[in-house]
Amino acid sequence: MELAFHTLDVFTDHVFGGNPLAVFPDGRGLGDAVMQRIAREMNLSETVFLFPPETDEGTRRVRIFTPGAEVPFAGHPTVGTAFFLAATGEVGLEGERTRIVLEEKVGPVPVEIRSENGRPVSTKLTAAVAPEYRDATFPDDQLASLLSLPHGAVGAEGLSAEFVSCGLPFLVVPVRDLEAARRSRLDPATWETLLADAWSRKVYVVCLEPEGAGVDVHVRMYAPGVGVPEDPATGSAAAALAGYLGKRAGVSEGSLRWRVEQGIEMGRPSLLEVEAELEGGRVVRAHVGGRSVMVSRGTMRVPDEVARA
Repeated sequence: MELAFHTLDVFTDHVFGGNPLAVFPDGRGLGDAVMQRIAREMNLSETVFLFPPETDEGTRRVRIFTPGAEVPFAGHPTVGTAFFLAATGEVGLEGERTRIVLEEKVGPVPVEIRSENGRPVSTKLTAAVAPEYRDATFPDDQLASLLSLPHGAVGAEGLSAEFVSCGLPFLVVPVRDLEAARRSRLDPATWETLLADAWSRKVYVVCLEPEGAGVDVHVRMYAPGVGVPEDPATGSAAAALAGYLGKRAGVSEGSLRWRVEQGIEMGRPSLLEVEAELEGGRVVRAHVGGRSVMVSRGTMRVPDEVARA
């Protein structure tokens, strides 16, 4: 069996930036184990497999795999898949704004495609679920050890660690300054013990002292439990960030926006556009968007006996 695939760089406007994504446009006939093996072979943060929709509202059904596990929702695969469908003509563009729905395990995820002169330029998802929060009661010195940082490097004014999810949970850990964010390294032994029974073992480092001009937040994300030692750009975590920052903004109604940089330490600079919608003092919707570029296409040969497994 020969399977066509494409790759994109997501949350960037140039090749070799952002977060690489592999898209297999036709996943029909592939079992779960085979898709997992293919994702491990691609060895990117995520690989997606597309299927016909199961609902009248859906545009495609999407399954998302890291090298180590399937996940119910992820941002850069969602944003990148929508761009891929538009760039390859799989979905037609309807003026400057085209809206589609991707069916993911978390539920239907609306995505808006923005185009100029008949070409897609960026895509923006709306998380399928509103932010959910859980307390993170770890002492700061333990969190500092988790990130291989000295005592006092964790925490920032008005910010403390918290678990947040918009379909995929993360432990959000604020750090004092940009130098702390740059120096952070996940300590494997502390990670194994501290987060052994936690709601999430994915660690999202947040710093309100960014590097780039016109940027609001500098972040890093570590998820070795699903085969991603560090991620260049994490849309699902950015959706959680909208919930995390929106909750603390002291705003009751309206929209808040942040520009978020990630992947700089990895040599894969990424830029994410993040938005929180608030009603009655609560974050009710989170949006994450950005640009993407097509990079490559090819075929993967999968032995028939493997494909049938």
